[in-house]
Amino acid sequence: MTYDDRYDRNDRYEDDYQYQEYQDYQYEDDYDYPADKRQWLLVRALRALSGTVAAGIVVLTLVIIGSAYLGGNRGFPGPGTTSITAHIAASVVALAAQIWCDRRRGIAAVAGSAVVLVVAGLLLVTQWWG
Repeated sequence: MTYDDRYDRNDRYEDDYQYQEYQDYQYEDDYDYPADKRQWLLVRALRALSGTVAAGIVVLTLVIIGSAYLGGNRGFPGPGTTSITAHIAASVVALAAQIWCDRRRGIAAVAGSAVVLVVAGLLLVTQWWG
């Protein structure tokens, strides 16, 4: 078939005829889009909150390590090794849970976010408020 053979008497491209039967087809969606979208937004918001908390734990860990270093050099008492170890362990667990959470969807993402929030709560209760 040559290029000139594709045109008929009305100068219409012959590929247009094969899609003509689908032009009037009505598509039907059987799922509830707004509820699904709302649920997805809640999971994304929880994931964003836990990501912010995980980043805050890492920043707190760096502050604790920095204050221990400066306190040791200047002769001031700083945080002990227990506090440094607790912060490093919490950072590792929170980052691992957040990475796991970011790669999952649905209830698995919610569970990963919950782990990050629980670790942050335990760190605050045992090392900052206790």
